[in-house]
Amino acid sequence: MTAHVPLSSGFVNGDVSFWYRSSGVPSPGSRLDGDLEADVVIVGAGYTGLWTAYYLKRARPSLRVVVLEQEFAGFGASGRNGGWLTGDLAGSHERYGQDARRLQREMYASIDEVIAVCEREGIDADLVKGGVVTVARTPSQAARLRASVASARAWGIGEDDLRLVEPGEHLRVAGTLAASWSPHCARVQPAKLVQGLARAVRGLGVTIHERTPVTEISPGRAITPYGTVTARHVIRATEGFTARIKGLRRQWLPMNSSMIVTEPLPPSFWDEVGWQGAELLGDMAHYYMYAQRTADDRIAFGGRGRPYLYGSRVDTRGHTHEWTVEALWRLLDFFPAARSSSVAHTWSGVLGVPRDWCSTVHVDPVTGLGWAGGYTGHGVTTANLAGRTLRDLVLGERTELTSLPWVGREVRAWEPEPLRWLGVHAMYRLYRVADHRERSMARTSALARFADLITGH
Repeated sequence: MTAHVPLSSGFVNGDVSFWYRSSGVPSPGSRLDGDLEADVVIVGAGYTGLWTAYYLKRARPSLRVVVLEQEFAGFGASGRNGGWLTGDLAGSHERYGQDARRLQREMYASIDEVIAVCEREGIDADLVKGGVVTVARTPSQAARLRASVASARAWGIGEDDLRLVEPGEHLRVAGTLAASWSPHCARVQPAKLVQGLARAVRGLGVTIHERTPVTEISPGRAITPYGTVTARHVIRATEGFTARIKGLRRQWLPMNSSMIVTEPLPPSFWDEVGWQGAELLGDMAHYYMYAQRTADDRIAFGGRGRPYLYGSRVDTRGHTHEWTVEALWRLLDFFPAARSSSVAHTWSGVLGVPRDWCSTVHVDPVTGLGWAGGYTGHGVTTANLAGRTLRDLVLGERTELTSLPWVGREVRAWEPEPLRWLGVHAMYRLYRVADHRERSMARTSALARFADLITGH
């Protein structure tokens, strides 16, 4: 594929993701065959759709719940993400307002909720709550890291939730100038989680029709090429694929994220870098990275590749461009000792980005239409909270969850093309240049601030 990156003999590009490599990509189940009636129809069999179905059926076993999926359960971001069950908010505290403190606490609690459900349902998803280390490798990144911890204090996030630590205290990352630590993060194998959740949902009596793309949603109806499902409630759980539904092309922008995974690394490597647990790793670059130590002792690195395709198109098979693989491989300068390894697999997926970069959850009590998403890359945990919140909204119950500040938020649509394409690509171009300039700067580059301004990041 590329002369600049060592590839293993069994290298794979795409094929959904590495996370399906051990089990194989699932064969889709039966598709919808004719019109159907239900109490609740859910569009999308990723984390959001499956968690919503799970909690609805546990609360009201008599409900007729149907899930419609265009490929197979876990085909989208739920089976491709970086495996971060993180307590970070999908969006800024400031935009959610003072009630962001409650939302933050619910996010922290959602990590333990996912772990508890996996234990209850017998889902082996390589889950380990090992926390997360964030490193800064330039003076400007270090300044941002310290400022972010100071800002967290203002929102009631204490030392037990997030604190500055000495470089190398948890992980020895080359060139680290400053670091922070939070216990609120768990490693997970994404495909194992979503497939286990799908099994649990089916065991509760939920019908999942795969190979059934929904082309249009309206009050009381989810329309597919193979029939229409009518229901009192129609819940959209399509995240990065939302633009494919009629009338929703500008609702959430499908942002690409890409990953590589190395071959297994020897015990001597993990000893050298001090990565003895399942800690997650991130950094403070504008063009940021995220990583995990997999259960079979590989490093899975992720970051933004080709961020956006014109017209909100989606490359469904997960193919990753050569220059993206090279860029991700260069991230191994975090761990020079890993350079002796090679890339076993690379893949890409899409996440949903609202215009203000903050997630929403909503059910209209009049039309019965509902949705949740726009997770901006924080969906593994947020989808669980969304599923429980949608349950309460569908059942018409007033709870602590239904009063959270992300419920019912209204967000304007993205600009029409070509402004959408130009804005996103300009943003990431500016971020890349800013990261380069900041290698010799003690403050955040004005280019990055300008990128934030033009895109509302």
